[in-house]
Formats: sequence, C-alpha cells, structure tokens
Amino acid sequence: MLKTRIVTAVIMLAILLPVLFLLPPIYLSGLFLLILVTAAWEWSRLIAPNASYAAYFYALICAMVVLFLWLFAIPTVEIALLSIALAFWIIGMPMILSQGIHLSLLRWRFIFSVLGFIILPTAWLSLDVLREIGLWWLLSALILVWLADIGAYFVGKSFGRRKLASQISPGKSVEGALGGLALCLVYAIGCAHYLPAGDTLFGSFQSKWGWGWMLLMTAVLAAYSIMGDLFESQLKRIAKVKDSSHLLPGHGGFLDRVDALLPVMPIAALFSIMVRS
Repeated sequence: MLKTRIVTAVIMLAILLPVLFLLPPIYLSGLFLLILVTAAWEWSRLIAPNASYAAYFYALICAMVVLFLWLFAIPTVEIALLSIALAFWIIGMPMILSQGIHLSLLRWRFIFSVLGFIILPTAWLSLDVLREIGLWWLLSALILVWLADIGAYFVGKSFGRRKLASQISPGKSVEGALGGLALCLVYAIGCAHYLPAGDTLFGSFQSKWGWGWMLLMTAVLAAYSIMGDLFESQLKRIAKVKDSSHLLPGHGGFLDRVDALLPVMPIAALFSIMVRS
C-alpha cells in the first residue's frame, strides 16, 4: 500500500510541479478547478450514494459556481462566500465533529449538499487568492498542510497510543496530531528565519506581529488541517465507505487528498488579508 501511495504521489507531483513553475497562473487555476470539481462529484456520491447521475449534475453546478467566481471576480460576492465558509469552519465544523458518527445522513443530506456548494468553491477561491499574492506564498501554505499530514502519519505510526477521535478515525492518535503540529511549527520557524519576509505567510506574519502570533497562527492552521481530515472521515463514516472514490490508487479519491486543504486555505487567505492590510 505504501509503495502504491508513493507512486501515485510521484505522478501527481509530476503533473503539479510543471504547472506551478513552468506555465502561466491561469493553468494552475484550471488545475485547481478540475481537482475541486472532481472532489464535488465525490462529495455528492458520499451524501447520496444511490444517486449516481446526480453526482455529475452536482459537480457541474459546482463548476459553474467556480467559473462565475473566476470570470467575474466580484469582490462583494467573494467576500460574502469567504465569510460564510469561514463561519462554518470556525463554528459549524467543530459542532458537527462533536456529534461523532451519531448523525443521520438522511436528515443531514440537504445541509451537506448546500455546504458542498460553499466550501468547495471557496477552497478554489482561496487557492487563487494565495497564488495571486505569490507562488511561494501559496506553496508555503500548501506545504504546511502536507507536513501536518506527514508528521501525523509517521509519528502516529511510531508512537501513537491515545486515540484522537476513535469513532470517526480510529487510526489517528493524539501523539500523531502533536507530531504533525511540531513539524509545522519547525517548518514555519524555518520559513520566517531563512526566507525573505515577504515571500511567505509565516515570514510576513512574524515580521508584522512577532514570533508569538506567528506560532499561534501556525498552530491554528495545523489544527484545522487535522480537523478538515477528521471532518471528511466523519462524512465517510456516516456514509459507510472507506474512501471518497478509487480514482487515486493508494490514496482513495481527490476529496481524500484535499480534505485538509478545505478549511486551511480560507483561513490562510484570511490571515493573508490581515497581514497585508
């Protein structure tokens, strides 16, 4: 399984890196669009597993929302969407997570349907906003999410004893979460200390508000990376499936790969707006 995961990850990087570094930004926006629309298709299949054709319609509507944001770029609409998504991630998601697996998918299906049309386009919008600030600014935020996952996986495998959320995701441990957090903090300190302050969110935050606030911001982003993963795991649990799809061998589906990005990117966009205001 690990070998399959590594091969798939290498192939994904072979696609992502040239788009990041060799092509104009519009291609990256298009790649993000394809990924999140595919994630929307998977999202619909989770909340309505017996409505296979509806999943394509759901993905189409999500694509239309993203295209509207992309083509018209209306600031009031973008701010409103970002605000609604942030309100959910900060207030709504912890409330839903607190319910564990004691949620009725039938009762929550409409809410999850509407929610997908908010959080998926907002993730695309946030990624696009971060890319407009700078390529390394965007990469610094993406790398933090990847490191949180890597740190949690390897520390959890080696030292995990106490379950983080046994009902939702039995494989995740408190030790793993702390390992992911520690790796993110080391990474953020390295960015702020060794890279030009204006190149990354962490350096800019430290330069403007000091080390304490920067480390707190990093901890918040790392925590929401873990919670985003748990949130999708919760949805899969109540949908009684292991993966969102089988499109990515060894990784499940695209939603399984972007679940941690969904809350982190809007919050990173908010911090970016704060530090640049």
